[in-house]
Amino acid sequence: MLDKERALWSSGYEAVAGLDEAGRGCLAGPVVAAAVILPKDADLPMVADSKTLSAKKRIAAREAIEAQAQSVAIGICSPQEIDRLNILQAALHAMRRATDDCVPRPDYLLIDGNKAFTDAPCPHETVVKGDASSLSIAAASIIAKTERDAMMHALHEEHPEYGWDTNVGYPTKAHYAALDAHGITSYHRQSFKLSRT
Repeated sequence: MLDKERALWSSGYEAVAGLDEAGRGCLAGPVVAAAVILPKDADLPMVADSKTLSAKKRIAAREAIEAQAQSVAIGICSPQEIDRLNILQAALHAMRRATDDCVPRPDYLLIDGNKAFTDAPCPHETVVKGDASSLSIAAASIIAKTERDAMMHALHEEHPEYGWDTNVGYPTKAHYAALDAHGITSYHRQSFKLSRT
């Protein structure tokens, strides 16, 4: 899965960052993005698209990524920012924040999906289903997913009635039922449809 990175390295780029996000489809919580710069000798056989890994395997993969990566950075957009910007723009904004926090600074970006932020600080390309074809994007997907899950598990302690320890803010039958029974919290995205009716 390092083919894209190797092609860029052979072209002279040295700090290729993969970017991905987690939480776009959720009813509650932030959207979280991650940027990961891997070294040329990265050995991460356990890294794959985060959606294909169990929670336990994602945690183990994250530890391996953090041990080997040149840079791991996280960007977050709050529910209030999502409501103001819309979810696509908030996700891109979170990716830009992650990019800005990378040390070393990236000199090329591989961005999961088909949209890029307009003010990218260096050359970049979008990669549809990039977490299946780029190791650095797959690593970013794992970092973003595990970071966001941990945030939602912490918020569950504050609002256990919504089941965020299991649904992590996604639209489940139980989540909708809790919304009907208890109303919304400050962590819910008010621009989203929060009722099944």
